[in-house]
Amino acid sequence: MQIQKVQFKNFRSLTDDIVFPGHGTNVIWGDNAQGKTNFLELIWMFSGNRSFRGSKDEEFIRFGERTSEIEAVFYSEDREQTAQITYYNDASVKIKKEIKINDIKKRASSSLTEKFNMIVFSPEHLYLVKGSAEKRRKFLDDALCNWKTSLDNLFTQYNKTLVQRNALLKDIYKHNELKATVPIWDENLSHLGSMVIRQRILYLEYLSKFASLYHLGISDNKEALTLDYHSDIKIQRTDSCEEIKQKLLTSLTENRNIDYKLGITGIGPHRDDIDICINGKSVRKYGSQGQQRSVVLSLKLAEASVLKEKSGEMPIILLDDVLSELDIKRQNFLLKKINNYQVFISSCEKTTKNRADETKLFYICKGTISEESVNNNNR
Repeated sequence: MQIQKVQFKNFRSLTDDIVFPGHGTNVIWGDNAQGKTNFLELIWMFSGNRSFRGSKDEEFIRFGERTSEIEAVFYSEDREQTAQITYYNDASVKIKKEIKINDIKKRASSSLTEKFNMIVFSPEHLYLVKGSAEKRRKFLDDALCNWKTSLDNLFTQYNKTLVQRNALLKDIYKHNELKATVPIWDENLSHLGSMVIRQRILYLEYLSKFASLYHLGISDNKEALTLDYHSDIKIQRTDSCEEIKQKLLTSLTENRNIDYKLGITGIGPHRDDIDICINGKSVRKYGSQGQQRSVVLSLKLAEASVLKEKSGEMPIILLDDVLSELDIKRQNFLLKKINNYQVFISSCEKTTKNRADETKLFYICKGTISEESVNNNNR
C-alpha cells in the first residue's frame, strides 16, 4: 500500500499543509523539537492504533483550537481510497473522534487498522530486550492486534476481568464472605486468559520464522535467534486452549491465598514474558548492546514481513529517529531490507543519503514542512 497525500489542520505544532510523500523512502529532517515526530505520529494515527508516544487524542489538537483534522489519500486493494480523522475538544460535541473511510463514517478505530498496514520503530523499542517483561508483552500484544484486529476486544475483556478480580481481592480482607465469589472470576479469567496465551504463542511462532532469518543475515550467519513464550504455568507450545485454561485455572486456585495477601492476581498472561536467546543464551542476561539492538531490528523487520504475508501488500514503515541509535552496519542492513517499502524516516540529518532509494526529502522547521531536492546539499 502507499500513502499518496496527507493533509492536516490544527494538528499539534504542525503548520496546516498538504504533503505528497514519495513511493519509496521519505526523509523528514531538521533540528530537534521542530515537529518531525509529530508528523510521523500523524501518519501513524491512520493505523487505528494508539499513539506510539502514549499521547491522548485531545493532545493532537493545537492549543487554543477546538478541532484537528487529518486526511490521507492512499492506494490499497488495487484502488485509490481516502481516510479522514477529526478530533474534537468541544463540550458541545459528544464524540471525541470521528473516522471516515471513503466518506463513510466508521464506529471504531479498528476500521482503519483493517485498511492500513503499518509498523513503527522508535528509540523506545531499542530497550525492548533489556527492559521489563511488560515492554515485551506490549510489543507482542500490539503486533498481534495489528495482525488480527478482532483480538483487540479479547485483550480488553481480559484486562477488564483482571481489574475486577483484583478489586475483589482488595475487598476480601474487609468482607471475608466475598471469597465465595472468587471461583467465578477464576473461571472467567482462565477462559479469556487461555485464548490470549494461545494467540500469543501462535503469533510468536510465526514471527520467529522471519526474525531468525533476519538475525542470521545481520550476524553473518553466526548467531541463531530463538523466541519462546514463557509462562509460570508450564505451558507447552502444542497445548490447546482448553489445556491452557485448565492449567491456568489450577494455578489460580493454588495461588489464591497468596493473592488474598497481596491483593493482586499474581499469575496469568499479564505476568508472562518472551525468552529471547542467541545460540541458546539469554540475550537479556548475556547479550551485548549490539546483539540486543540486532534482535530488536530483527523483530521489527519480522513484524513487517508478517503483515506483508497476511495482506499481500507492503506495509508502511515509520522510523522515528532510530538510525542515530544504530551503528553503520545495522543502519545499512535496515535500509537495505526496507528498500521496497514506503518508508518515513525522521532524522536530524539527511542520514540515509546515498544509502537508500530516497524518493523525497522534507525539511521541517518550527512545524513547517518544505520539500527539497534530493541533491540539495545547501543546508
